[in-house]
Order: sequence, then C-alpha cells, then structure tokens
Amino acid sequence: MFVTRQNRIAGLAAFAMILGLLPAAAVRAKNVDLSTVPSRDTVQLTIYNSEDITLVRETRKVSFKPGANPLQFSWANTLIDPTSVEIRFLTDADKLEMLDTTFPHDKPQMLYWNVQSEIDGEATVEITYFTSGITWSADYVCIADPEETEMSFEGFVRVSNNSGEEYEDAQIRLVVGKINLVEKIAQLARIPMDKVAEMEKGARDHLRRRVAKEAMAAPEMPAPAAAPAEPQKPKEIIKEGLSEYFIYTVEGTETIDNGWSKRMRSFEGTTVPFKIEYRYREPEHGPQLVRMYLLANDEESKLGTTPLPDGVVRLFRQTGRDGLSFLVAQPIKYVPIGDKIELNLGPDPEVIFELVKRRVWRDTIWMHIHGADVFRRADQPGVEIEVNSTVAGWDDHTRFAQRVRNYSKKPIDLEVRRTLPGHVVFRSGLDAKNHDYRTVQYTAAVKAGEKTDLVYEILEHQGRNKKQDNVTIEKAAVER
Repeated sequence: MFVTRQNRIAGLAAFAMILGLLPAAAVRAKNVDLSTVPSRDTVQLTIYNSEDITLVRETRKVSFKPGANPLQFSWANTLIDPTSVEIRFLTDADKLEMLDTTFPHDKPQMLYWNVQSEIDGEATVEITYFTSGITWSADYVCIADPEETEMSFEGFVRVSNNSGEEYEDAQIRLVVGKINLVEKIAQLARIPMDKVAEMEKGARDHLRRRVAKEAMAAPEMPAPAAAPAEPQKPKEIIKEGLSEYFIYTVEGTETIDNGWSKRMRSFEGTTVPFKIEYRYREPEHGPQLVRMYLLANDEESKLGTTPLPDGVVRLFRQTGRDGLSFLVAQPIKYVPIGDKIELNLGPDPEVIFELVKRRVWRDTIWMHIHGADVFRRADQPGVEIEVNSTVAGWDDHTRFAQRVRNYSKKPIDLEVRRTLPGHVVFRSGLDAKNHDYRTVQYTAAVKAGEKTDLVYEILEHQGRNKKQDNVTIEKAAVER
C-alpha cells in the first residue's frame, strides 16, 4: 500500500511502474510497496462548479522494458471517478500498446494496466480522470473614491480542495458559466432532451463524461517552472472565450493542498467609473427608496474583457481621512460582457421619500336600469335615475404627490417604478413611460438641499368602464 505523499499519483493515488521485475500475476496477487514512483511532471485541474466535477490531467515520465509492463493505479480515500480514468502515450505511441485493464476483485479501489513495450527506455504518459470535491468561488473588493465617481475593482478566485488528494504545482483552470451537458448528450445519442433522463445510467454516465471532457479539453500544459529566485508577482488570469462559457487559466502553477483553500487575484481595475441612482422598485427592493452604484462590464468602464463569474462584492468608500467605510457586501450573478453591475447600498437617511395622497373623486358613473338593458350616465346634469337601478360602471381618480426631500450635499437622480393593476390611465407631466403593461416608470432629478413634489393622477376604470388590464400614459398637466 502506498502511504507516503511521494508515492501517490492521484488521490492517495498510486501510480507504480513495475519494471519487468515482477510478473503480472504476482502484481495482481498482492500490494507491492515501492519506494521509487515517478513523480508528476505536470498536473492540470479544470474545475466546473455547476456539476461538481474537476477534470484532472497529469503527465509522468515512465521507464519501460521490452515486453509486458504492468502499471498500478489506486484511488483509495479520494473522490476520483474510477470509470473516468484513462491513460494515453504522449511519446513512442507507435511502440507502446495497451493490452488490457483489470479491476481486481480483492482490491476494489485499484486497477492495473498492462502495457506491451517495444522500447527500453523512458516515455511520457498522460493520465486523465474526473474527481469531485474541488470547488472555486469568486469575490470582488471595490473601493470608491470620496467623491463617489470612480472605484478600484479587484477580482479574486478561491479554490477549495476536499477531494482527498493533494495537487502540487498544478495549473488551475476555472469554468465560468454553464455547459449544457444534457443538450450535448441528447445530440450524441440522437434523442430528444427530455429522454436523456430515461437512458440507462451507464450509457448516460459514459456520454456525460465524454461531453464534459471534450468541453473542458485543455491546451498543452506548460513545462514545470523552476523555483523563483525572488518573490512572484500576483497571478494573472488568461481568459478563453467559448460559445456557452469561459475558462480562466491561472498563470503559472499553484499547490492545492487537500482540506485547504487558496485565494488568487484574477484581475484589477484601478479607475472604474460609476454613477449613483436612487430607485424605487418594490418587487426588487421592497417599499423603500434605495441608493445604487451602477457600473457596466464593458470597455468604457475599463472592464469588459471577460464575463464576471458569480461572486460576492464587498464595497468600501474612502473617507478622505486615510480610512475606509464599509458600505455593503452583495452577491452578484454571472455578468456577461456588456451587462450592468448594480450594487444596492440600501436606504439613504439623507433622502426622504414619501407618497402623499392629495385628492380622491369619482366620475363617469353609469347606472343599469332593472328589467331593461339600459345604461345612463348618473354624473351629468339633468339626468334622472330611477329608483330600481344599480351602479354599473365608474371611474376612480386619485391625485398623488411623490414627495422627495434631498438633505444631502449632492443632486440626485431618481427612478420610480410603480405597478398599477387594473385598467389604469397614468396622467402626469413627468417623464414617464411603460416599463411593462402594468408598470409605470418615471425619472426626475432633485437638487441638493431641496424638496420637490412629483405630482400625478391615477384614473382607474371600474365595472362596465373597465375594458382591459393595462396601464396607459397620458401626458397632461396635473394640479399641484
């Protein structure tokens, strides 16, 4: 049994080359404890959080003797998927032949490869497999300047390893976005997507591994770097744009110990511009006005070279007195190139926002005369209404003032969205438009230290007067 870190290939994994000194039958009969095991030359981890799978690809130089050469692979105490383990000859492939692969019944966490060799010397082999328990997460640190016009924007990735194996000097690749494995499996199997779940498990798992491996396929790994003579600079992230997702490749190599996490810098933006907007959107933020920092993942904002993965943004502001004030910690979803980043700082105590109801009245009243299909306007002069009649339709009017008091030292931009159910007419001189068929959106600017009333009228058609369920906007002056 291999018990030392130097004697592991993957996951307490043993990769032993028995150099023709023992016959294959003897190897299968018992464990062989060797003190010399080829060390990894390179190892690469491609981590895909959405499926909790990591593609491991490693190379080793192995000495072969002419004839049959047994190789041993163990995944004891690790989360390696044994059905995904594959070996490939990178050199002398025409002189090396895989004879068979054996899973001994008395060693359920081990396999043997028998390789027929025509060479007497060293060759490079590549072993790939999937493992679980390795994850990554992103986080961002933003520091706004005292004037709140631009910020520094730093991105980090943290890799956590709970796979049971330690990976020394590994190249790290991070899959950002989602690979549609089900769709690709359906394409390979030539069946509808809703039939994938009905496939036999072994066949489905085989296609799943094939699809994932092809999607996460890697370029050639760099040669192992020599130990640096001076402190290394922060790692840079190389990005590869793919059709449905992106892959970040961390420059250089990192040692990812089992049971530990490692944090690496992904990018840095020193002067990212942003703007401030005050928003009222009850479905999103509740019945309150909130202060927002708005920026975009684009070139104009000095970002936009890649999508930004899911993560947590921690936002600070310089106080102007060599200190920082903490503003908010907020999770963000995957941000494609060109999309917005919206940070909610919550209510601002220096801006008071209240809705004042000024007047309510009713008109356009229609009466239904009992015993006959006759309707009459009841709110017009000279119209007599019989006793045996009922109200069939009317219009309700409500006049509001959206009162905003800005006690801050800066002017503010305001955006308000209100959802108005029913058949509604929104009358106002405000800069209003339909956000959707039931929601009105309007904007305004309020100067520093001033109070303003944004006046509008809501007309609701009721009963017979109601024809549809939507909001229309009428540009009209409304009494203040």
